[in-house]
Amino acid sequence: MGHTARIVRKEFAEFFASPAALLFLGAFLVIALFLFFWVETFFARNIADARALFKWLPVLLIFLAATLTMRTWSEERRAGTIETLLTSPVPRVQLVLGKFLAGVALVALALVLTFPLPVTVALLGPLDWGPVIGGYVAALFLAAAYIAIGVYMSGRTDNPIVAWILTTMVCSVFYLLGSPTITAFFGHEIGGWLMLIGSGARFESVTRGVLDLRDLYFYCAIIGMFLTLNLFSLERVAWAGNPLSRRHAHWWLVVGLVVANFIAANFWLQSISSVRLDITRDQMYSLSEATDRYLGQLEEPLLIRGYFSAKTHPLLAPMVPAIRDLLEEYAQIGGRNVHVEFIDPHENQALEEEAASKYDIRPVPFQMASRYQSGVVNSYFHVVVAYGDQSETLSFRNLIDVKGGSNGELDVVLKDPEYAITSAIKKVLTSYRAGGNPFDTLTGDIQFKGYLSAADRLPPELASLRGDLEAVLGELEKESGGRFSVSIVDPDSNGGALAKKLTERYGLRPQLSGLSDQQRFWFSMLMERGGEAIQVPLPEDLGRESIKRSLVGSLKRLVPGFLKTIALVTPPAGARADPYQYLGNALMENNRMTNTDLATGRVPEDVDLLMVVAPGNLNAKQVFAIDQFLMQGGTVFVATSNNMVQIGADLQVQPHRSGLEEWLAYQGLSVDEGMVLDPINTAFPVPVQRYIGTVPVQEIRRLPYPHFPDLRDEQLSQDSIITAGLKQLTMNWASAVTMKETDASSRETTVLLQSSENSWVADNIGIVPDYKRFPEAGFPINEPRGAQVLGVAVQGVFASFFKDKESPLIQSANENKSSGDEQASTQTNAVAENKKPMITSVIEHSPASARLVLIGSNTFASDMALTLTSEGMGTMYTKPLEFMQNMIDWSLEDAGLLSIRGRTQFSRTLRPMTPKAQVTWEYANYVIAIVLLLFVWIWRRQVNRAALGRFKQLLNNG
Repeated sequence: MGHTARIVRKEFAEFFASPAALLFLGAFLVIALFLFFWVETFFARNIADARALFKWLPVLLIFLAATLTMRTWSEERRAGTIETLLTSPVPRVQLVLGKFLAGVALVALALVLTFPLPVTVALLGPLDWGPVIGGYVAALFLAAAYIAIGVYMSGRTDNPIVAWILTTMVCSVFYLLGSPTITAFFGHEIGGWLMLIGSGARFESVTRGVLDLRDLYFYCAIIGMFLTLNLFSLERVAWAGNPLSRRHAHWWLVVGLVVANFIAANFWLQSISSVRLDITRDQMYSLSEATDRYLGQLEEPLLIRGYFSAKTHPLLAPMVPAIRDLLEEYAQIGGRNVHVEFIDPHENQALEEEAASKYDIRPVPFQMASRYQSGVVNSYFHVVVAYGDQSETLSFRNLIDVKGGSNGELDVVLKDPEYAITSAIKKVLTSYRAGGNPFDTLTGDIQFKGYLSAADRLPPELASLRGDLEAVLGELEKESGGRFSVSIVDPDSNGGALAKKLTERYGLRPQLSGLSDQQRFWFSMLMERGGEAIQVPLPEDLGRESIKRSLVGSLKRLVPGFLKTIALVTPPAGARADPYQYLGNALMENNRMTNTDLATGRVPEDVDLLMVVAPGNLNAKQVFAIDQFLMQGGTVFVATSNNMVQIGADLQVQPHRSGLEEWLAYQGLSVDEGMVLDPINTAFPVPVQRYIGTVPVQEIRRLPYPHFPDLRDEQLSQDSIITAGLKQLTMNWASAVTMKETDASSRETTVLLQSSENSWVADNIGIVPDYKRFPEAGFPINEPRGAQVLGVAVQGVFASFFKDKESPLIQSANENKSSGDEQASTQTNAVAENKKPMITSVIEHSPASARLVLIGSNTFASDMALTLTSEGMGTMYTKPLEFMQNMIDWSLEDAGLLSIRGRTQFSRTLRPMTPKAQVTWEYANYVIAIVLLLFVWIWRRQVNRAALGRFKQLLNNG
């Protein structure tokens, strides 16, 4: 290989022997920088990745490779030196390899000069280096393939310009074959085959950060084929003028077999999908352990069916192969229990009717427009997950993310498809189990402990309910197979010692039957599993089915693998508060959701988690419902503030009272009056009118807005699974949360969210910026500055706000009775006639499993906040919704889905910066590129001069 190395050095030196090298490399760098910052609008995209660089490299490398190789052999042929080379003792294969490797080395040098770009991105945001490494590996392999084509084409002519044209044409054909421009004219089957031989499609696959043997071998096959053809063309030059012989036929046969084997191996490898390496930071393109665990719980066949039309929107078409590959991985891991299939309903009317009737799937009309034509295409882009009699449908809205780009263009990528599909699997799995035996997935034993007074001390309705309770418990014991035990005792039977113990340990107290009967009795129920105890709520409707529903609901809270129920308390429709439709839709994707106003003073008995967002003037009964749900060991989420922001013709803020102020203070928490402003913030979209000549144009400008703190890194607690995987979160019109000292041994408090060290609290509540008076931030900057707590999570033992107080339910009933209101009297009589007494008591403290999450904002996860933040960032912003789902998974101890959700490529946004700073970073990259280029030029000139000096010295000595 010594000859090969000398040829590489010789070709390398010749390239830098003239200023053309500087011009070629300089033009490549300038164009790459221009495309990165201007065409792809890097700062407007606001995403910390290098996709903008690698997106255009397949095109740039075509021209760079053609330019570098056009004189490789054609100049030798034109100068007549090719005969000298072919008759030299240097093997021809080393001649071919030497010129090929020299071209690859030159392209590698050009790629190295672009490395300051990803370094810049890493300095401006949390860059995932996996796709960057994959991008450079893909660029090097693609460039090597183009160089091999160029070297071969250069050997076919003695005119460098013709060689340049031929190389450009052949490389362009390889690039275009797999591009959406061509595949859009065909269905998925033909389009898929075209993508297998398209260099651009393979390039995009590797730049994701996945090193797939199939993609890398494709480039190696092109390199091998064209280097073989190049060697064969040199042999034919040597044969020129000689008659055909057996040796010539042997060459034809060997070359044909080599090329055929390269092609055959490429298609054979397509069936092997396991030889791949996911080098992304969070392994986002590999199925997680959580997915493997859910698939391992399958007891019946799971069907995953993809409905994709052959003709769809051009931006969606490239997503189909990626989803297909992902679903094939599900089939591979699930084995016999997972069946994956792909269907185009347009090709089969029966399947189209089944999709509509069984899964409510109908084609979606997509608007298609170009400079030449426009129209509407009705297309399927759905995935169905079916298990037993349960099914979930994912549409394109669940599977892709759409981001606005420059000049109205759209950037479409997959939106964490594993999370969407695995969540659907979990939902159908848990929904299917909901109607079955809850003990099927139980590990360990569960004990039911009933603390009931003797029948003669119970109200008649509860005495009858006790019989129903014992009957239902007997049924559950039989179904459990010995894993469910029952214990019922009378707390007053041993002189009150047990009653005292129940009050001290669980916070339980005797109950009252309401209005006139003040005799106290016991009717409390607990379930325990592995040291965890929860209270079984007494249903509002006293009956056999109601008590069974309450028991089974509590049982499922302790048994993993069942669909959980979330109760959402939002402002009433008439209140001047923002709606929460986005939040409600997001919650229903993975959980059961019910809306409640807590007006009865109770949380529905089947609820696992209570969410209270932007509460307003809650009465004592509603506060009691929240308090007692927490005391039962439940999880309560509260998003509240002392200010309510409203958007109409302008921004307005008004004082607000939630009704939870005293309750939160009793739990050691409070929300401050002022608002937190942060110099590190998310932009606020402001409509601005400007003139192009005399024509007014309305555009959206994104201006710094301190009321939208941008939280990153250490501002998001890395100790909590709620926030550790978020990467970034924007708060809207938030207030600081203050924590009072509590008994650290009984409760654990985690600061989830906090502003930057330079944030401050506004003295006067104003939310309209004035950039003329305060050009730096739009608002006056107050002292002192410092990090402000914006959200906390508390877990442990809580004391009831109503401890040693009469239940508000009794107070409310007494007030209704004593008032002269005819309607209240009628309702009271109806209760008496229906024999439904007001059964209530106060649980004085919670078990250690109780959890309280407090966020100091009334607009957290509201529709208005999400819309404004999305417009300010130029993409659909869903981080608050992810926070809420993470909190649900944390509270219900389902960390599996949490581990998947963090694996999203759209979670890395740039750190906020001023337009001046953006321009500075851009110009800095141009300067760095020029400096590096000059350094390479000077270095190569010095190397050439040193080599020339050694050559002259050899001549003088010779």
